[in-house]
Amino acid sequence: MTTHLSIPSGRRFDLACLGRLAVDLYAQQVGARLEDVSTFAKYLGGSSANIAFGVARLGLRAAMVSRVGDEQMGRFLTETLQREGCDTTQVQVDAQRLTGLVLLGLKDRDTFPLLFYRENCADMALDAGAISEDFLADCRALLITGTHLSAPAVRAASTTALGYARHHGLLRVLDIDYRPVLWGLTKRGEGANRFVADANVTAQLQAVLPEFDVLIGTEEEFLIAGGVPGDLLASLHAVRAVSRAALVVKLGAQGCCFIPGDIPARIQDALTVQGERIEVMNVLGAGDAFAAGLMTGFLRGEGFEEAARLANACGAIVVSRHACAPAMPTPAELDHWFSGSRNPKVDADRQLAHLHRTTAARKAWPELNVMAFDHRSQFYEMARAAGASEKRIPALKKLLVEAFDSSVQSRGLQGKSGVLIDGGDYGFDALASATGRGWWVGRPVELPGSRPLRFDGTRSIGSALRVWPAEQVVKCLVHYHPDDAADLRLEQELKLQELWEATRESGHELLVEVICPPALTPAGTGDAAVLRAVQRLYNIGIRPEWWKLAPMEAAGWSALAELVAARDPQCRGAVILGLNQPLGELADSFRFATNPVVKGFMVGRSLWATAAQRWLQNGIDDAALIAEVAGNFERLVDAWASRHSDSHDHSLAKAKVNA
Repeated sequence: MTTHLSIPSGRRFDLACLGRLAVDLYAQQVGARLEDVSTFAKYLGGSSANIAFGVARLGLRAAMVSRVGDEQMGRFLTETLQREGCDTTQVQVDAQRLTGLVLLGLKDRDTFPLLFYRENCADMALDAGAISEDFLADCRALLITGTHLSAPAVRAASTTALGYARHHGLLRVLDIDYRPVLWGLTKRGEGANRFVADANVTAQLQAVLPEFDVLIGTEEEFLIAGGVPGDLLASLHAVRAVSRAALVVKLGAQGCCFIPGDIPARIQDALTVQGERIEVMNVLGAGDAFAAGLMTGFLRGEGFEEAARLANACGAIVVSRHACAPAMPTPAELDHWFSGSRNPKVDADRQLAHLHRTTAARKAWPELNVMAFDHRSQFYEMARAAGASEKRIPALKKLLVEAFDSSVQSRGLQGKSGVLIDGGDYGFDALASATGRGWWVGRPVELPGSRPLRFDGTRSIGSALRVWPAEQVVKCLVHYHPDDAADLRLEQELKLQELWEATRESGHELLVEVICPPALTPAGTGDAAVLRAVQRLYNIGIRPEWWKLAPMEAAGWSALAELVAARDPQCRGAVILGLNQPLGELADSFRFATNPVVKGFMVGRSLWATAAQRWLQNGIDDAALIAEVAGNFERLVDAWASRHSDSHDHSLAKAKVNA
C-alpha cells in the first residue's frame, strides 16, 4: 500500500487554501462563561486561514483565497498572513460587507462556547468570477474547507476553483470542517455543537466529494459525509461509494488513520499513527493545526506516517495553548519536540515557549539607529534650570519626534531606526505619534535613578503592560553589578525576573540596559563587569530580546557575542548606550563595535541636551531645534555606517605608529 500522494512539482506555490478568513476573539478569562467574560484577545481565525498560516509558518509557500471587508479587521487579517509569508493577492476586498468575527470562550476542558458573527460577512461573498485560473495553475495543491460548500455563492466559488484545480492537475483536498451552526442547523448560540445529522448536508457534500483527491475529517465529520449516524464504518463505505479519495480519519487522542483504498473491516485495521499525550487547554484549532502539519508533510514528499507524525505534533502543541493561528509551531519548536528532551507537560516547557516567541515570524531589525528621549528627571531639571514651565516638555518631546522623522527621511532609515520615549505625562503625546509608523519603539519601565530597581508608576508591571501596544519594546535600565551586596543583588534580580515573566505573558519584547555602578567598577574592569552581569542574568533565566550596554573594546563585544550564542542564539543583539558622552567620543567608540552582535546605538542627551536647553530658554525656535538635533543624530548615523572602514583606517594608523 502506497502512503505517498501524487502531487505536481515545480510550481510557485505549494498550497492554496480557500475558505473562512475571520477574526477570532478569544476570551482571556479561562473558566468563565462567555456571558461573564470581560476581555478578549484578537487573533487571525477561520479554518482555511489557520491552515494557510500554519503551512507558511512551517516554511512552505502558502496562499489564501478568500474575501475580507475594506476595513481595519480585514487589513489586520491580510497583514497577519503577509507577515507569516503567506500570499494574499487572491484575497478579495469587499466594499460593502464586514469581515467575519468569532467570539470564543474557554469554560473548561470540554466546554468551548462559540458565537459566529457571520451574517452576510465578506468571506461568504467570495466571488467565483474573481478567482484566477492562472494563479491556481501555479499551485501544487488546493485545500477547501466545508463551510464554503454551505451556501450557493461560496459553493459556486469552491466548484469554480476545483474545476481549475482539476484541469491543471493540483492535488485537491477537502477538510470537511463541519460546523452545524454555519449550515443553519442549530440556534446561533450553539456554535460549539460539532454534530447534527442532516440528510441535505450529506447530499450536498456527497455531490462534490468526487472532485477531491484527499478527504480529512473527524469521526463525526465522516458521519455527516457518509450519512449513517452512529456508524463510522458504514459512513466510510458510503463515502467510498462516491469518491476514490484517500481518507484521513482523525481519532482524537488515538491519533489518525489513513485509508487510500478499500474500507477495512475494522477501523483498527487501517494504517494508524498514534497521537501525542498532552494536557489540553483548548481543543479549538487542533484540527487546523493537524491539517497544516499533514499537508506540510505530504507536500514535502513524505508518506502518511511521517506526515501524520508531524500533524499530530502540531495539533498537540496548539491544544496546549490559548490561541489557534498564533499557537502554530515553528520548525524550531518541532525540532525540539522530536528531540527527546522536551518537557512532557507542554505548558511547562520553557524552551518550547522561548522558541515559539523567538522563532516565529517577526519584524527584522538588522540595524538600529535609535534616538532616546525617554528621560524624565533630566528634562525636569533642564526646564527648572532654564526657568521654563515643565508643561513645555511634552511639546519639546514631540519636536524631537519631528527631528527623528526628518533624519529617517533624509538618510533612508526606515526599517533600521527607532525611538525610545517615556509614556508618562512628558512623553505620552510623543510616544503616541511615534507608534504605528514602522519604527522600532521602546518605552521605559524603571523608576528613574532607582537602586534597587523599582517600576515607574506601578507596583504591578504585568497589569501595566496590558494596555501597552504590542509593538512597544519594554526597556528597563538597572544599575547592577555582579559584586553588589547579596541582598541588593537578589532584590534587583527578583524585580527583573518579575518583568521577564510579565513580558513573556504580555508578548512584548524586552530590552535590558545594564549600567555597572562606577564605585564597584575600577578603571579597566568595565567590560568584564558588564559581561559578568549579562552572564548572571542568563544564569537566572532572563533572556531578553535586546541588551543595551556601554561602549566596549572589540574584545568585549566578541566575548558578548560568544556568550549570547551559547545562552540564547535567538537574542536580537545589543545596542550601545550613550552615557551623555560627547558625540565625537561616541562616534569614535563605534569602530570597536564591528561584531555582528552589535546592531546599533541608542543615544539620548548627547544628541539633544544642548539644543533642548536653548529651546527651553527661548534661545532658538522649533525649526532650529529640529535641525540641530537631526544633524547630531545623522552624524552618529554616518559614524555607525562607516565604522568598518574607520576600524580599518585606525588599525593601519596604529600599525604605522608602532612601526
